[in-house]
Amino acid sequence: MANAAWAGYSFSQVRAAVAHAGRMSAELPRLWLGAPTPLEWEGPACVDAAYARGRGVIFLTPHLGCFEATAQGLAQRYSPAHGPIVVLYRPARHPLMATVLEGARERPGLETAPTTLAGVRQMIQALRAGRAVGLLPDQVPPEGMGQWAPVFGQSAYTMTLGARLALQTDACVLLVWGERLPWGRGFRLHFRELQSPLSPLLESAVVQINQEMERLIRECPQQYLWGYGRYKQPRVDPVKGA
Repeated sequence: MANAAWAGYSFSQVRAAVAHAGRMSAELPRLWLGAPTPLEWEGPACVDAAYARGRGVIFLTPHLGCFEATAQGLAQRYSPAHGPIVVLYRPARHPLMATVLEGARERPGLETAPTTLAGVRQMIQALRAGRAVGLLPDQVPPEGMGQWAPVFGQSAYTMTLGARLALQTDACVLLVWGERLPWGRGFRLHFRELQSPLSPLLESAVVQINQEMERLIRECPQQYLWGYGRYKQPRVDPVKGA
């Protein structure tokens, strides 16, 4: 829980995060292979307005609550009118597991984009067509694909892709996270606009996105995945084109 301590939380304040990490693992088979889960919606008007601009939508979510449910919920509600949502994912290293996960995540209204140059091009094409993409900007990217920026006051190697996509396509950036409801009642999807327009300078925009992720996490620190190695060194694994 060192990450939580750096954010100013005692173990007693985020003790529930341990149980939520277990629930996250247990719910994945149902989310990947089962019927759609019950969803509640909080603040979707900003999503409707973003789609209405016609310049594409970038959904950003940290490792908070159930991020698998956010993508599925958005696809169910918006893909019939606006086309499939493209979600960035890191392919599993084991070929069999990669095949299983790719099939499980390719739900109706969802497309997956790998963390390669081809995947980035896929996301840009979707945004330019007025569609939406989703990614987790607090995921540590490979070396050469990020910048060092503060997260809860500590330097962390940070993905620049979300900011680059927004600056290159003028897509609308929205924040979303899926609150895990008690007693298996499903999830509540929360939507937020940026507190201020995204900076036109890449380095500043990346810092700004980190600040927005902090804001979401502080809404419900008990459901954040504090065990994720947010401050780890990036791996040497350059993006390959396809």
